[in-house]
Amino acid sequence: MEAPQYVAARVQQALAEDGRTHELGIRVDIRGEQLFLRGQVSGVEQRERLGQVAREAAPELHVHNEIKVVDVTEPGEDEHLD
Repeated sequence: MEAPQYVAARVQQALAEDGRTHELGIRVDIRGEQLFLRGQVSGVEQRERLGQVAREAAPELHVHNEIKVVDVTEPGEDEHLD
């Protein structure tokens, strides 16, 4: 059985390099047979894709997708569309 830190590194690499996700800011925590994904993304589809890639990268673990979806389209003070 691989050491947890190696599995976490493998999953993080998959999330960063997979064409479906290209996500760098996701934290991967492993506790025994459980893998936790934590972080923030801008859409539900991206969140689901990250869970899928993690499951493919570590099929032996139970993936808990705790990634939060944040709305990045909130109008900000600096945004002026003319």
